[in-house]
Amino acid sequence: MVLVLVGIASVQLGASIAKSLFDEVSPTTIVWLRLATSAVVLVAIARPRLQLRSRADLLAVLGYGASLGLMNWAIYQSFQRIPLGIAVTVEFIGPLTLAVLGSRRARDLAWVALAAVGVALLGAERADLDVLGVLFALLAGAAWASYILLAGSVGRRYDGLDGLALGSVVAVALLTPLLLTDDATDGLLDPRILLLGAAVGLLSSVVPYSCELVALRSIRPAVFGILMSLEPAAAALAGLLVIDERLSPVQWLAIACVIAASVGATRQRGTLADPVPD
Repeated sequence: MVLVLVGIASVQLGASIAKSLFDEVSPTTIVWLRLATSAVVLVAIARPRLQLRSRADLLAVLGYGASLGLMNWAIYQSFQRIPLGIAVTVEFIGPLTLAVLGSRRARDLAWVALAAVGVALLGAERADLDVLGVLFALLAGAAWASYILLAGSVGRRYDGLDGLALGSVVAVALLTPLLLTDDATDGLLDPRILLLGAAVGLLSSVVPYSCELVALRSIRPAVFGILMSLEPAAAALAGLLVIDERLSPVQWLAIACVIAASVGATRQRGTLADPVPD
């Protein structure tokens, strides 16, 4: 359990550091550095092999990598426009919806309603929110749901960390054209930006994934899913402590509603229990 909490804290610390750099470089630059760092580390550890792979295996990892890249790119675009806690709360709607759709229990509709209340509360203060930032968070949530669905297929087709390593390489490759068209390559010449980008990669991808992988060997997936539901609150706290992002009481209440809905939806299931390097 402690490892999961360490992983959550690491992810959000990395996100807050990344956001602190947005005045100097674009979110695309930071997310590219993050994914490139994790790809290098994971490939060095896993040393994945591609020979004798079927077309279905390759298509699975391509889709997995595309969802990973889109999820990270979209949420960083959202971070640039709205507070971390709100962005992660909206993003969480994706896996929460997936959890509820995978359930046959009528009472899970109550959790949908509670999550809807949370979203409505955020909308009640829409004047404080950038609409494009919210849309990017929703896109990230949809990509997260897709990532979860594809993770199972990739996990069955590839051993150990091979699938994640290859998926990370695909994500970096797909984001590289955006980096080149975003006038963001100047930041890649700054040693300080490179170092901080690498730190974000370690904090937001390598450390949490390693913690989650070890933790899942000793705790039930459903417990893991409940702990992961704390992500929105952790993001809000990181935003407050690291970059002084203050939320209103109504926004904190909205986050609490989504967290409660996530806990309720995953209490008997492990749908949100796939490790996500988000």
